[in-house]
Amino acid sequence: MPVPWEAFIPFALLTTMFAATGTLVNVAKRGQNDGKPPRYNVDAWDEMMMERDRRLTGSHRGQSVDVEAPKQFATNSSWYTERAR
Repeated sequence: MPVPWEAFIPFALLTTMFAATGTLVNVAKRGQNDGKPPRYNVDAWDEMMMERDRRLTGSHRGQSVDVEAPKQFATNSSWYTERAR
């Protein structure tokens, strides 16, 4: 049975396009996460820790090894004000 050589061009184009798209999505996700893989199954504790890391370092994936928090950490509370009734 002969091989349909003319089918290899569309096959190569489709394969290249899917590979390029997957690579670009991976690069975009890692770029948003400071070069680290994305997080999955994030629960309330993880969200709270990511908010704390964002307040400490300015990035939700950054972490700090300092023993004491910076002085501005005392005033940039994550608690939002709500209207008194």
